[in-house]
Amino acid sequence: MKPILSEKFLKAKEKCKALSVGLTDWLLIVSIMNQELEVFYLGDSIEKLPVSTSKNPPSCIENSFGTPWGLHRIMDKIGGGAPLGMVFKGRKAIGHCYQNLSAIENEKNLITSRIFRLEGLEEGVNKGGVVDTYDRYVYFHGTNHEDKIGCPASAGCIQLTNAEIIRLFDLLPTDTLVFIDKD
Repeated sequence: MKPILSEKFLKAKEKCKALSVGLTDWLLIVSIMNQELEVFYLGDSIEKLPVSTSKNPPSCIENSFGTPWGLHRIMDKIGGGAPLGMVFKGRKAIGHCYQNLSAIENEKNLITSRIFRLEGLEEGVNKGGVVDTYDRYVYFHGTNHEDKIGCPASAGCIQLTNAEIIRLFDLLPTDTLVFIDKD
């Protein structure tokens, strides 16, 4: 017997239907309220992982440093083959892993290991003008502050442990849909 689909999966499916966007084999659903990522494959929930979203309230507006909501897709995958903990600035590896940086440099919340750059798919919500997720450089990425995973801690991005972002990077293709839910 097939399990009953989750409320969040059905919400994402309805959003796809409303936008005339076909579901992808893989679907990521982020719950900002629960600080959780649920991974679906062909409609089945595969796993749930803790994440960190923004320490600010959810927001789609530029310079809000809030995590945007709604339907997105993985537009770019950056960092394939880099070692665990590699630091990225401007989406380029700096040649050093956070483990080898000074304590002062590690006070900052660094972008590490891999990057999924997101593109919003909802015009006026997370796409276009001052609400454009892609232009805001909102990512899934690893962090040098893994101890904060599970609590709001980012400047708008969705953070995972370095091992998990690398594993998902190797698993998921570009264009994978991502539904970010405020609830």
